[in-house]
Amino acid sequence: MKKELKLRWLLLGAFLASIGNSFVWPLTTVYVHTQLHQSLTMSGIVLLFYSGTNVIGSYIGGKLFDKHDPQKLTILSVVAEIVMMGLLIWQNGWPAYPILLPIVGFLNGWLMTMLNSYGTRIHAHDGRFVFNMLYFANNFGMMIGTAVVGPMYQATHNQVAPMFAVTGVMYLVFLVVVWRCYKISFDVAKRQKLRKVKSEKIAAPNLAIIWTFFIGIALVWVVYNQWSSNMSVYVTEQGISLSLYSLLWTINGLLIVIFQLLLSWLNRIFRNPYHMVYFGLLTFALSFSILLFAKTYFWFVMAMVVLTLGEATAFPTIPSIINELTPLAEKGKYQGLFNGWSSAGKAVGPLFGGLVIGAASYRVLFIVCLVIALGVELAVVFVSHANRKKTTHY
Repeated sequence: MKKELKLRWLLLGAFLASIGNSFVWPLTTVYVHTQLHQSLTMSGIVLLFYSGTNVIGSYIGGKLFDKHDPQKLTILSVVAEIVMMGLLIWQNGWPAYPILLPIVGFLNGWLMTMLNSYGTRIHAHDGRFVFNMLYFANNFGMMIGTAVVGPMYQATHNQVAPMFAVTGVMYLVFLVVVWRCYKISFDVAKRQKLRKVKSEKIAAPNLAIIWTFFIGIALVWVVYNQWSSNMSVYVTEQGISLSLYSLLWTINGLLIVIFQLLLSWLNRIFRNPYHMVYFGLLTFALSFSILLFAKTYFWFVMAMVVLTLGEATAFPTIPSIINELTPLAEKGKYQGLFNGWSSAGKAVGPLFGGLVIGAASYRVLFIVCLVIALGVELAVVFVSHANRKKTTHY
């Protein structure tokens, strides 16, 4: 049995899980509204429950990873995903769909936390490289999945059963990979060290930075989700087709691939990972200043380029810093909390944007998003600068 999971198998697992995930959630709003004949408000509630259970799954998965055999936990979640896909193939009407989907959300949160937590146990590569590559694999899978799911949905005459069948096959392949390649062992000395570490308290400076990241990433995802929810309406109101709006996400995926290739060069410039986060969050915020005067498609593309640069530099670096700041016995727990806070932001984002637009306008929404993003930037810089030199690294 191997002492450490090889990075290529972790990335393959993240890629397959991401494709499977992207076959489920993007169609929920349109499916619930047009095929199940429910209101857009009800569609939003279904997604809210999906994201809410994702938060719970992330936290529980992270806690269990630190205490039990991670391979068995991962197999359990993948098998459960396959069972849920089988149920959704046959039971995808109302109210079966909104009842089963939150269970899928719970399992997705659990599974993604397992993958991130496995990343904390890989020592053959630098931690920043591991999380950068995990982020790349997730987004590459999401890009392929979202590119395929729309045409497939139309080709199958707006039926979701084929999507769940394909997702089930993806998870079945993933199950084989986990069964054969995710076996890792911990020797007795390491287990004794683990028990000793469990009695240690994380230093206060570490916790200050970690919790600033948690709250910050939730707020950032509230802002980011405007692009994937309310922006579609705004873009089409500017006379731009829905297909061109979809192309923005293809650009997003391609740019993430390109930026990942450049990250080794950026890491030489930003040797301090905190500087990478500062740069990414600032760039992320600036994308909303471009939206304030964007009227033509060119400027929406520019905003997406700037947004993606910020996303690709800050988002994978934050969990790698959290990994460095948490002891071995609690790495899974804190990776789960990171995923949970991210999911909470994703859950609140569409509703938040809709309320601001309803009460004011899109322009006000962009200003509010810019202020929130800059506020997160300032908070992260201030707290990190005040505590970074006092932290304990594990």
